[in-house]
Amino acid sequence: MSLALKQVFNKDRTFRPKRKFEPGTQRFELHKKAQASLNAGLDLKQAVQLPHGEDLNDWVAVHVVDFFNRINLIYGTISDSCTDQSCPVMSGGPKYEYRWQDENKYRKPTALPAPKYMNMLMDWIEVQINNEHIFPTNVGTPFPKTFMQVAKKILSRLFRVFVHVYIHHFDRVSQMGAEAHVNTCYKHFYYFVTEFNLTDHKELEPLKEMTARMCH
Repeated sequence: MSLALKQVFNKDRTFRPKRKFEPGTQRFELHKKAQASLNAGLDLKQAVQLPHGEDLNDWVAVHVVDFFNRINLIYGTISDSCTDQSCPVMSGGPKYEYRWQDENKYRKPTALPAPKYMNMLMDWIEVQINNEHIFPTNVGTPFPKTFMQVAKKILSRLFRVFVHVYIHHFDRVSQMGAEAHVNTCYKHFYYFVTEFNLTDHKELEPLKEMTARMCH
């Protein structure tokens, strides 16, 4: 990792406090297990597979939170070059435009500048993962029936961050020496969502060619 990159990642430039797992909880143990697989240099395709005897909802919950923290950090490292002027629309090249929709202010899909979209997205995800009714932290508290649906929506929207970063800001990523780090995070994410079918194929379309070179 380059010195410039180390300085950026040491600053931990996330927009908000990281969601952490409480020591002693099963989710914390699963998080440690997932991290250990990665640290051991295990093939990423294998690292994402559900460990024997573990619950799929727990495994997905751990990864959703982890990807949120990591992708939030990746966007934070290039956010100074992503402005309302440089990116007046949240997009992934000329063919793909992402519109924001939620249950509050933006009930209809609305075109927003990329920084505004990113802030809305990260705020929205933070609310979901800190909601005990969706992401229960107590052992024995069941996940709601809608959990996978919410997880898929979060992961699909996080994928759009990769699309925007790769297509519009990869020169900044390279300039900082962060290419290998971002590529590894992307591969990990891609293998995870495809292993458990957590993102529609049409969402993956904008990075299809790059993914074919990188992940196959």
